[in-house]
Amino acid sequence: MASSSSPAVMSDEEGLGLSEEDYDQMFGSESGWVDARTSCDHLASLSVDLTHIPPPHTPCHRCQHPSENWLCLSCKQVLCSRFVNKHMLHHFRDTNHSLALSFSDLSVWCFSCDAYLDAQLIPQLRPVHQVAYILKFGQPPPLPPNHHQPSSTT
Repeated sequence: MASSSSPAVMSDEEGLGLSEEDYDQMFGSESGWVDARTSCDHLASLSVDLTHIPPPHTPCHRCQHPSENWLCLSCKQVLCSRFVNKHMLHHFRDTNHSLALSFSDLSVWCFSCDAYLDAQLIPQLRPVHQVAYILKFGQPPPLPPNHHQPSSTT
């Protein structure tokens, strides 16, 4: 049975012209969209050298699983995700190493904050994200939106 009322449309402030239902599907929990944090209190635990990391195809150090692996950003161990054998989660619980980079999608997770971190916007994470991107794709990552190259004066 069709509803006689029209769906609510998002206000012009958003400028998207989407119904609330469409907006929720695009940006809500159904979409899988996650707002990554732009700060974290656990960045002090980062390894001092994150420019030399294992390649993205490195298997889990404990079970040798070949995919869904994460790089510990404190000690640089490669361990499998919670969807495989949970070795990175166990590593966090055993060592309190909070930060890890996914070799699947190059996202950064903080176990202590229980949140994704924006590796392109957090200066301390940008180098390891860039190195992982180059190792995975063979080229530097594209510049994030709204990133302006510094102008040179001659």
